Amino acid sequence: MTAAAPAGVAATPVEASSLVKRYGSVVACDHVDLTVRAGDIYGFLGPNGAGKTTALRMLLGLIRPDEGTVSLFGRSPQTELPEALDGVAGFVETPRFYGYLSGRKNLELCAAFDGGESRTRISGVLESVELSGRADDRVSGYSQGMRQRLGIAAALLRGPRLLVLDEPTNGLDPGGIRDMRDLIKRLAGEGMTILLSSHLLAEVEELCTRVAIIRLGKIVYEGSLADLHASAVPRYRLRATDLERARAVLVERGVGEVTVEGDELLFPADEAAVVELSRALVEAGLGIAALVPERATLEDLFFELTEGAAPLKAVA
Repeated sequence: MTAAAPAGVAATPVEASSLVKRYGSVVACDHVDLTVRAGDIYGFLGPNGAGKTTALRMLLGLIRPDEGTVSLFGRSPQTELPEALDGVAGFVETPRFYGYLSGRKNLELCAAFDGGESRTRISGVLESVELSGRADDRVSGYSQGMRQRLGIAAALLRGPRLLVLDEPTNGLDPGGIRDMRDLIKRLAGEGMTILLSSHLLAEVEELCTRVAIIRLGKIVYEGSLADLHASAVPRYRLRATDLERARAVLVERGVGEVTVEGDELLFPADEAAVVELSRALVEAGLGIAALVPERATLEDLFFELTEGAAPLKAVA
């Protein structure tokens, strides 16, 4: 059993250690470690089938791990339900409602089940997710984006300190994605800790403070986005008067993975090497139109980590 934090000490929202889940011969999660700190917007990333949803289900006590431990604010969802879910809300996969009932009536049913002050929050959460004007319409007439927002409204009824969202922008159009992003930012600005599973890397890069990337059931990176970017090998873009000759000079100087992209060459190198390379290019009689560093995107780093490259060292 995981001991609760001593009085006056703020417990960490999520701590998972060596979580393992097997389905027959398939290892869905292989010694997964995660730490979500108070105030994080924490991105949980991975390709389809990598183990994200299985890990989230173990974190919330929906399924039991075969090995390992989880604590939510210092309590174990394996042994201390329902207390471990105090202050925790959200949804895994698609939130489901009674389509023949209104959004408000669905929330009233959720509030009745949850008890406490939940019923008094209904109007407020509907306003928070911008559904007040459609609250009395049947959910069967809601768009996918409205259903996702109603799912967040249902989670907010509990007044959570930790909000777990699994692919909240699934099926949304660009406007719906923008609205969901703004909502998440607003909730985080109000002091809520958010664990966000998503495959939209640009959204994660804009929203999240820390990330974990899972591949084939294993965590291949956990840490801040800044540290993830810092761990990447710098890359440069070169535009020169003769691209083929410039490429030959780079290869002769030992530069690997020189890629032609349109009228530019893209290659990895550190700053000191680039100084020498620029001299070599000029000595070869080449004119340099542009030689600029390129910051790797989260998408670049994600594919590097999930498509066969060696895992980066995790950063605390």
